[in-house]
Amino acid sequence: MAAGLGTRYGGLKQLTPVGPHGEALLDYGVYDAVRAGFRRAVIVIRRDVEELFRRHVADVLGTGIEVVFAHQALEPPPAVPGRTKPWGTGHAVLAAAWGIRGPFAIMNADDYYGADAFRLLFDHLAGSADHALVGYTLRETTSEHGGVSRAVAAVDEHGYLSRLTEVADIAGRGAAYAGRTTAGEIVTLDGSELVSMNLWGFSPAVLPTLEQQFARFLAARGSDPQAEFLLSEAVGAQVRAGDARVRVLPAGEDSPWFGMTYSADDAHVRDRIARLVNAAQYPANLKDGIEHLCT
Repeated sequence: MAAGLGTRYGGLKQLTPVGPHGEALLDYGVYDAVRAGFRRAVIVIRRDVEELFRRHVADVLGTGIEVVFAHQALEPPPAVPGRTKPWGTGHAVLAAAWGIRGPFAIMNADDYYGADAFRLLFDHLAGSADHALVGYTLRETTSEHGGVSRAVAAVDEHGYLSRLTEVADIAGRGAAYAGRTTAGEIVTLDGSELVSMNLWGFSPAVLPTLEQQFARFLAARGSDPQAEFLLSEAVGAQVRAGDARVRVLPAGEDSPWFGMTYSADDAHVRDRIARLVNAAQYPANLKDGIEHLCT
C-alpha cells in the first residue's frame, strides 16, 4: 500500500531512497516477499504519482517479478468537499482487488518487516484458509521523533485474534507508553503488547465482506472529509461478528520492524539497511537479486 499522503513525514516517503542503488523500503519488502515465494506485486498508488512509481520500478525492481499498479481514488462519487486524502487502508485493499488471484499478503510501502515475517505469511497461506496477521511488539515499533498510531491486538488462548484496538499518538511516558483510542479514551500500555503494522495474509474470502463494510462506512461517514476506512477496524469487526478467523503470527527476533513515520527517521532507516546489506542479508543491487530469485 503506497497511496498515503505522508502528512507527518512531509513528502512521498514511499519512494525515499534508503539503499545503495536508490532502493526504497518498498523494494526490500518486495524482495523479501519474492524470496518467501510470492511472485506478483500489486502496488496501490494515487494516480498523480503513477509515472514516478513506474520509473522507480523499472530502475530499481526491474522485470524479474510481475508488477501491476492499482489506483486508490481520492474519493468515490459523489465528491466530498474538503477531502484531500484517500479513504484509508481498508479501501486500499479494495482498490487492489481486481489484481488479486488467490491468497495474498498486504504490506505498507514505508515499513521494513524482515524476511522471516514474509516466510511466516507465505507458509501460513499455503496451508490454511484462515487469515493471518504478523504481530510486532509495541516497544519495537515506536519513534523517538513523535507519536505513532498502532492497532493493539488481543490474542486468545489458541493464537487467534480476538480484538484490535486503534490507538493514536502513542509515545513513551517514563517506563510505559500512553495513547488515545478513536473514542478519545487515554490508555496506558507497557510496551509488550502485540500490534499490527499492516502485514497481513488473506484469502480472497475477506473481500466481499470488506466491500459491504465500506458501503456501510460511506453511508454513515462518507460526508466527513477526515474519515478513514481502516483495515484494522474492518478486520476487527469481521472477527467480532464471527465472519473471519485471523491467526496471529508473532514476529521473531529475526524480523525486526523499522519504518519512516517522520523525516527524522530517515538516517536510522538508512543505517539499518546499510548494516543488513553489509551483512549480506540483501544484495547490494536488489534489481539483480530479484531477477536471480525469479529465474
